[in-house]
Amino acid sequence: MLQLEDVKLNYGSFRALDGINLSVREGELVVMLGANGAGKSSMFLAISGLRKLSGGKVRLAGTDITRASPNTIVSRGLVQCPEGRKLFASMSVERNLMLGGYVHRADKAGLKTRLEEIYEMFPILREKRDDHAGSLSGGQQQMVAIGRALMGRPKLLLLDEPSLGLAPLVVRQVLDTIKSINAGGTTVLLAEQNAYAALQIADRGYVMESGRVVLEGSREELLNNETVRRAYIGG
Repeated sequence: MLQLEDVKLNYGSFRALDGINLSVREGELVVMLGANGAGKSSMFLAISGLRKLSGGKVRLAGTDITRASPNTIVSRGLVQCPEGRKLFASMSVERNLMLGGYVHRADKAGLKTRLEEIYEMFPILREKRDDHAGSLSGGQQQMVAIGRALMGRPKLLLLDEPSLGLAPLVVRQVLDTIKSINAGGTTVLLAEQNAYAALQIADRGYVMESGRVVLEGSREELLNNETVRRAYIGG
């Protein structure tokens, strides 16, 4: 579904990504682990076409999307749910959700059906549909952000730090939802600092440091890796 080949990304003279190679197979849930500044968000921006690469290639389902525009990438089925949610706080919950389906705006019936599916997944959003998104709790705002991304009908969903700033119980609910989305057939690439919780739902994972992938393995391999446990899990 996704393949990165020697991906490099510079911000001026600073190299944020330094030769990233990774793959995500169709149907997988893959987690990217790493501390702040490791390059996870930069990698997602590069994949989504929001930052132009300094080198390397990105392929989606075998098609080279390295130089494709962000809207073209979304129309091909790759949708990102950004770090920090990035909602339009003064707009209603439903308006935020509908914006996620803009690329499919000609299919009004399909969008209405999709919106109902989001409300079934997150019943509280149906109750809050006319409320300003900025008035919701952090967990509810994350539901809106995930729902907005799902309105784009992704084949591959990128989730950047969805547990950031949430209470432990809400984190568990969000990750359970992500696992359910994946079980429903959507391939997921998840960036997380909460390594232990993320690995509980992942098939495989990668560890990033300073813009490079330094380790990869199955869920079990990473959970039992002493370096990963010491740096990201503890105990």
